[in-house]
Amino acid sequence: MHKSAAWPLALIYGGLIVYASLYPFAEWRDQGIAPWAFLAAPLPRYWTGFDVAINVAGYAPLGGLLALSALRSGRTRHAVLAPVVAAALLALAMEALQSYLPARIPSREDLLLDTAGAFFGAFSTVVLAKLGAIDRWSQIRARWFVPQSRGGIVLLALWPVALLFPPAVPFGLGQVLERLEQALGAQLVDTPFLNWLPMRETELQPLVPGAEMVCVWLGLLIPCLLGFCIVRARARRAVLVLMTVGAGVVASALSAALSWGPAHAWAWLGLPVQAGLVLGLAVSLVLALVPWRASAALLLLSLGIYLSVLNQAPESAYFSQTLHAWEQGRFIRFHGLAQWLGWLWPYAALVYVLSLIWQRDAKN
Repeated sequence: MHKSAAWPLALIYGGLIVYASLYPFAEWRDQGIAPWAFLAAPLPRYWTGFDVAINVAGYAPLGGLLALSALRSGRTRHAVLAPVVAAALLALAMEALQSYLPARIPSREDLLLDTAGAFFGAFSTVVLAKLGAIDRWSQIRARWFVPQSRGGIVLLALWPVALLFPPAVPFGLGQVLERLEQALGAQLVDTPFLNWLPMRETELQPLVPGAEMVCVWLGLLIPCLLGFCIVRARARRAVLVLMTVGAGVVASALSAALSWGPAHAWAWLGLPVQAGLVLGLAVSLVLALVPWRASAALLLLSLGIYLSVLNQAPESAYFSQTLHAWEQGRFIRFHGLAQWLGWLWPYAALVYVLSLIWQRDAKN
């Protein structure tokens, strides 16, 4: 039996499916139909290949992660059936709950495609395991990573996904201060506690190019430093840096293409961003030589500066337009997944590194 990153990833992915399926969580009401009535509904008149692909692709990772967690924990007997049943029950619950949301339409076809996607993911994982891919990954993980590293592996795997929802500043994850202030202000209206909130004398101003460059630089450096805390050999750390920078650039380009069209995939790559990329790559390669404890200390310092500077910037002038496109367009299912990861990833990394330091100090 092995401790695997697959199980926490499956839980996170399942939670994000719930969020994406029930978004926008508004105007809940009984519409006078049974929550299971969609099972007997007539076939839809219009159906596109995108609808099929998005449902299958949405649940395939969940089935694969559940199957992988079963294989890694020694429960091989039902490594396909159990994940498919679990995913099907989740999909059934989501479709039934959508009956109470006027903005969402439950569909029997969605349920079947979600289940098919989970089966495809679970079956593919089991086949890969029989071909030796899982054992191969275990060997690679043992060579590359220190023991008890699954939390860091999960965070590194989620970082490119967090970049898919377009941030106000490239690689700018964790920009939540302005939104939190607005939410608290709305909740405390007509209460004496509203005066307790700090008031700004001036509105937030866009970051100057130098500050934007710092955010891009630290936005790249932080996941690299996180990797240095769990990767063994220094040479492999250099490989990790190149993979991290490449994944970040590709995810940012994909985000821009999904938001504004393929012609604008590289529109975010201005001069401050280019300078931040070069600086982030160079500094990360140099810091690949430092011990893990120094990497952890630099990570905590970088997170503090990064979040402080980033949260002094307002949301992008095009943010509301982008948000509308994601929420009303074809990417509504990815809205919650990418946005929540973008908000929470730096804070999860902070908690993980502090726990890693505490665990290693406790062993010494």
